[in-house]
Amino acid sequence: MKKITKIESVTTQQKKKLRVAAYCRVSTGSDEQLNSLINQKKFFEEYAKKRGDSLVEIYADRGISGKSM
Repeated sequence: MKKITKIESVTTQQKKKLRVAAYCRVSTGSDEQLNSLINQKKFFEEYAKKRGDSLVEIYADRGISGKSM
């Protein structure tokens, strides 16, 4: 008789907690763009929390445009 080995899915295995960083960017310093930056940061915070990861740093560029360089 052949032996059958069951391979558990990732959801049933214990997931390793990752240390992650995020990068957020807006291209202008307008209020609308700065609100976008806040929303980007919030997204990454919630996403990491939902996955069980540790968000250790958020890097952000505020209103720096490559167009004017």
